[in-house]
Amino acid sequence: MAPRKTNSTGSSKQLMASLKTLALGFPGAWADNPWGDSVVKVGKKIFVFLGEGAEDSGITVKVPESHEHAMSFAGAMPTGYGLGKAGWVTIPVAGVSADDAEVLHDFVEESYRTIAPKKMIKELDAQREADSDGRG
Repeated sequence: MAPRKTNSTGSSKQLMASLKTLALGFPGAWADNPWGDSVVKVGKKIFVFLGEGAEDSGITVKVPESHEHAMSFAGAMPTGYGLGKAGWVTIPVAGVSADDAEVLHDFVEESYRTIAPKKMIKELDAQREADSDGRG
């Protein structure tokens, strides 16, 4: 599949902040900085790496169901250190369109659902159901 074309809308910093806020909103999620990397964990397991440097803003997520889709983003690559073989993908956020930014949010949620204990996923589903019931 050919890499997606990108159209810059909004800043990479804003998108990274949005992705981090989303990740930290999941049940049991917490920020950590092992090895100097900004990550979000659930329990003791990392579910998203947040590359927040000036030149390397991007995310690394485990997306077994959306792997091919994730790899279609411009600059996306299997994650190093052998993680790519386990379904991890690193995706730069520079120049990502507004529509694709929403997809990145979906990838972060998929990664959470892949890593999180079933109890936490049930809690997330219950929150989502309560939110949708409240809308009306």
